[in-house]
Amino acid sequence: MTPRHLAFLLAALFSPAAAHADDIFQRVLVDGSRLNQLGVADSANAGSVTQKQLDARTSYRPGELLEAVPGLIVSQHSGEGKANQFYLRGFNLDHGTDLRTTVDEMPVNQRSHGHGQGWTDLNFLIPELAMRLDYKKGPYSAAQGDFSSAGAASVVYANRLTQGVASVGLGQNGFRRALLADSPDAGDGSLLYALEAQRNDGPFTQPDRYRKLNGVLRYSEGYANNGFNVTAMAYDASWNATDQIPLRAVQDGTLGRFDAIDASDGGKAQRYSLSGAWRQTTDDVSSRVSAYVIANRLALFSNFTYAMDDPDNGDQFAQPDRRVTSGLDASHTWHRHTDRGSSDTTIGVQLQNDNIHNGLYNTRQRQILSTTRQDHIVESSIGVYGENSTRWSRWLRTVAGLRADAYRFDVRSDRAANSGTASDHLFSPSLSVIAGPWRDTEAYLNIGNGFHSNDARGTTITVDPKTGEAADKVTPLVRSRGLELGLRSAAIAGLQTSLSLYRLDFDSELLFIGDAGATEAGRPSRRYGVEFSSYYKAASWLSLDLDLAYARARSRGSDPAGDFIPGAIEGVAQLAMTVTPPGPWSGSLRLRYFGPRPLIEDNSVRSAASVGLNGRIAYQIDKTLRVEVEGYNLANRRDSAIDYYYASRLPGEAQPVDDIHFHPVESRSLRLTLVKNF
Repeated sequence: MTPRHLAFLLAALFSPAAAHADDIFQRVLVDGSRLNQLGVADSANAGSVTQKQLDARTSYRPGELLEAVPGLIVSQHSGEGKANQFYLRGFNLDHGTDLRTTVDEMPVNQRSHGHGQGWTDLNFLIPELAMRLDYKKGPYSAAQGDFSSAGAASVVYANRLTQGVASVGLGQNGFRRALLADSPDAGDGSLLYALEAQRNDGPFTQPDRYRKLNGVLRYSEGYANNGFNVTAMAYDASWNATDQIPLRAVQDGTLGRFDAIDASDGGKAQRYSLSGAWRQTTDDVSSRVSAYVIANRLALFSNFTYAMDDPDNGDQFAQPDRRVTSGLDASHTWHRHTDRGSSDTTIGVQLQNDNIHNGLYNTRQRQILSTTRQDHIVESSIGVYGENSTRWSRWLRTVAGLRADAYRFDVRSDRAANSGTASDHLFSPSLSVIAGPWRDTEAYLNIGNGFHSNDARGTTITVDPKTGEAADKVTPLVRSRGLELGLRSAAIAGLQTSLSLYRLDFDSELLFIGDAGATEAGRPSRRYGVEFSSYYKAASWLSLDLDLAYARARSRGSDPAGDFIPGAIEGVAQLAMTVTPPGPWSGSLRLRYFGPRPLIEDNSVRSAASVGLNGRIAYQIDKTLRVEVEGYNLANRRDSAIDYYYASRLPGEAQPVDDIHFHPVESRSLRLTLVKNF
């Protein structure tokens, strides 16, 4: 980024007469795809991924856009419409716990969800609208609350597009996609619209038959820092699911890699939202307010143990969840400038309420046989925070924050003994010290506290709904403590690097086990890790990305079963090359390594590593028309997307068998897309 670009960016962010935010990023990002975070970021693990870099990524599914966050792995163990599986910093984050995800400041994580705490379904995301992706890792930001201990990712949609876009995509395995988006002028502002339709069968013996319709409508006026927008979104999808299958059946030839056991698994999902955001900025103060109402509905049918519990009907179960989530996020910042430095002081408040109806039912071919539990939950929270960022001199900055959260849980269950109310509160201080830059190099020290909330049903439970035995209540809010040392440098021309060493402790890894309708209390845990990330602009037409991460996750306290945490990610690597030479051709390649993981507490069973190679080639036919070819799993490796170890019983087996259960990586496939700008 040149000094001219930096001056323009700062003026745009802090001047009331600034240019529109979309124009800012399109001008700044001509020379590169990552924003230089020197003098801006509070830690070595925070960053912004720009629209240009996001556009260059080859993603099989929308959720994989988050893999632009260094060290983050996005996977899938079921049908395409289901929320993805996330891995980061020594965590198997399941479907989103401890990874706070927002789209246009609306929370995506769903609390007290029928299938798992923090359920994060990003299938409604339209990548072409993403202006940038901001991320932070660790509990070091007062503005981030629930689910953010491992990290936080924020997708920001554009208010207007520089050009309209119409695209049509065709691919193997029944893939079809069409998109139409534009942002014409309307009155004193602009009206952005996007319509998307997609289908995908995948390589599975029983096709996924994933079908989705998706739409966005936004009116905006002004600029990103002085203006407002109002946005409506709608998403509807249905799918079949080839869930994970037992390795033993594949090895003995009973099943093929892409076969299913229960052909009726799958689901339907809908998401509708109305949101608004307002910003006002002067030289001395800035204010922001956003509010949202989100309606989610899910019907999910799964069978992971096949015929272990009910040999006659099978073990399929349903986890319906419908909810209305409403919330408000507001903050006010005072900017103070002195001869020696500057200081920003921010106060903020975050309100959220979830009105939830969910349940757990035994089913056969999606027909209900019996009820395990059925609940109406009202979960309300308020978070208040203050944060001060001060530049004391040319080489020293600090960021100090304090956050207070209060939660109330109200559960009305079909079993009176599991009904009731609970509440909890927590204070979370944080401190970051930044030294530098010297020769375009900064050092960071970060200390902070965070938390994740537990499922509301676990806070009032007294009887296990499946076994009828007594059950212990869980702590509503579970504290985490983080410590990190980091270094960031741009000392070598064209090269940006960051290195961080961290430790993260949890008081307890408490989880609601949605598949059983019960709560499980885990031991305290500790994770150590190291992360390295680099971006090199080798030439005007060539950029290289390398991200490496390793984590060591262990449970604390003595247990004969062992100290390893099943599914905890260890080693991760990504290497990418983007080529944009003069002329009509461009392309990219991305190699992803997803290392082996312990699948059982004593580490006697481990998953194998998974390696993927994706790429794309684009040809610009004229100024407004281009064609792209994207390839997935180009090496056609027979790896697992995910592995579990547990007991299951196949039809015909006399007893349950402990075994690895896996979901295969999709076989090699190609997609062709024609893009027309107007």
